[in-house]
Amino acid sequence: MSQDDTLRHVASRAGVSVDWTDQSGQAQTVAPDALRRLLAVMGLDCDSEGAAKTSLEKLDEISRTPAPLVTALAGEGFVVDAVGGTSAKLTREDGVVFDFALEDAGDGKARVRPILEPGYHHLAFGDREITVAVSPGRGRSIADAGRRMWGLAAQVYGLTRAGDGGIGDFGGVAALAEAAALAGADALALSPMHAGFSADPHHFGPYSPSSRLFLNPLHADPDFLFGEARVAEAAKRSKTASARRRHEAEPLIDWPEATRAKLATLRTLYDSFRAVELADAAPDRLASDFAAFRHEGGAMLEKHAIFETIHGARFGHDLTQWDWRGWPEGLRDPDGPEVAAFAHANAGEVEFHLFLQWIADRSFGETQRVARKAGMSIGLISDLAVGMDAGGSHAWSRQQDVLVGLSVGSPPDLFNPNGQGWGLATFSPIALKRTGFEPFLATLRACMKNAGGVRIDHAMGFERLWVAPEGAPSREGAYLAFPVVDMLRLTALESFRNDAIVVGEDLGTVPEGFREKIAAAGIAGMKVLQFERSDAQGFFPPHYYPADALAMTTTHDLPTMAGWWSGADIDLRASIGGEQFGETFENDRVTRDGERGELWRAFVAARVAEEPAPAPENHQPAVDASVRFLAETPSRLVLLPLEDALGVVEQPNLPGTLDEHPNWRRRLPKPAPELIKEPAAAARLASLNRRRER
Repeated sequence: MSQDDTLRHVASRAGVSVDWTDQSGQAQTVAPDALRRLLAVMGLDCDSEGAAKTSLEKLDEISRTPAPLVTALAGEGFVVDAVGGTSAKLTREDGVVFDFALEDAGDGKARVRPILEPGYHHLAFGDREITVAVSPGRGRSIADAGRRMWGLAAQVYGLTRAGDGGIGDFGGVAALAEAAALAGADALALSPMHAGFSADPHHFGPYSPSSRLFLNPLHADPDFLFGEARVAEAAKRSKTASARRRHEAEPLIDWPEATRAKLATLRTLYDSFRAVELADAAPDRLASDFAAFRHEGGAMLEKHAIFETIHGARFGHDLTQWDWRGWPEGLRDPDGPEVAAFAHANAGEVEFHLFLQWIADRSFGETQRVARKAGMSIGLISDLAVGMDAGGSHAWSRQQDVLVGLSVGSPPDLFNPNGQGWGLATFSPIALKRTGFEPFLATLRACMKNAGGVRIDHAMGFERLWVAPEGAPSREGAYLAFPVVDMLRLTALESFRNDAIVVGEDLGTVPEGFREKIAAAGIAGMKVLQFERSDAQGFFPPHYYPADALAMTTTHDLPTMAGWWSGADIDLRASIGGEQFGETFENDRVTRDGERGELWRAFVAARVAEEPAPAPENHQPAVDASVRFLAETPSRLVLLPLEDALGVVEQPNLPGTLDEHPNWRRRLPKPAPELIKEPAAAARLASLNRRRER
């Protein structure tokens, strides 16, 4: 076997695809040097023949290491690494114990009889004890509702209310949820609310979080816990009241300044809480609840608060110290003595960050209760980003779980010949199995804890992710495989246990058979109107949309319907791209003219519009027709982005831009409950609501 053959063998064993097929159907092969760099980040040295053989031995040892968790389907037997005839004891989650003997399955395997009850059970045999995650196979599905539902999708940061300090919060979400429920909505999908970097308000993209286990405290609404008067007093005492009012009136979020004002208010509120509730010899309700939250959060919550404290100290004094990998060596070890000493010396600051997470969590939970009480059958749908920043809290806290040094992205395609690097780290598939999927389960539970559902960004990550070494072009990456069967079973089990629906964002390059796999697990795929067409047929009719898929007019990364119809998105990209791309954008305009005609013909055929089609600048009739069109689909859930409910032209995010477009900064001109009651928006919601009766 040649050195390159050994290299490819190591890659295959590690789950890295040496060969792959691009978007045009052409076979591609990852270059040997690119494979070596990828494997090196995974701890598999292949710089020489001897090193590669050592890495193979390492993988062999990993494969022989017993897994602490196995997944199974309810009512179906499963196998474990054991000798047939071995005595076994199963302790079900409810405490019931069964003694039995394992059946011989051959090849060093033993078969365990079926377990009927979904849950996390414990199986002891020989000198081993493992967890058996018994999945129902299918989680709570939107199809289970038995009727057609609809909801809104909103960018949390962009919601407005008096007192939010210039950044949308759960108070705005709760008000919108109540108003939408009164209009007949069953769901309100939200942009990601993962924890960011409190010390760096310039790092505000919701899909580049520090940790997906915790929340962005800038979205917290302390009114839920402390009341409006006490929060207003904190703003006054912190001398931020006027700044907060000024930011509330701005059309774009000034993240650095609004963040400083918000955190100053929250710090004053924390000082008050510490001086009153925490100092009381007989803790009151709030102090007891804070203690319970801290206990429930455990070590990971404490580490997140410690990370935020260290990050604030290091980055606050030296802008080159943003990434923990550049910190002094002792501070890079979350379990080391230097970190423990730092946390002890800065206990008040650590507690402040715990306080921030507490009010964020409790206001999230209260908002879901508001939504359900108002009549929503699902309520809030949270959004799970595909990865986390390698310089953030999770990567620092659980370095052994994360492939720090690899960046998630997408392979080269017709639109991006160099591929895309998203600057996000992901879990190690090897570590997932070694830890019994602990970090994956913790992430799912964090997203489902206070919500009625979760949208999984780039759901293809269940099966594979395109990864490339940090700093290298994305074209030098490869697909990394994940244990899709186990991950889908665990997702279905958590969906079942949390009574939460799961939506998988399955747009883009999708592995063959993947959509069928997630559908079988009860995970709804997505059908976005702008994409549902073919060159031969044009835009597909309403009946084409599956009942178990989520239907939408657009997403946060795409033009709004008003922007698409008017061509404003092309004009925007042309203004950014410059004259050298003039011919390209002119071709885009010609293509869009044809697509407009196709879409309007689909609207007419579906009897939601009449000829003639409106002119590009008259985009509101097209928005109206698109909403009526989706209302005709069999999809059990239609989500209407708030931007399309209001008929606005500007989209929340323009991928591939930084400062050229105000990504993640737009605020609504008035509170959303007022806006959706205006005639045009109210008519759109009414047309969606009529679908519930069909």
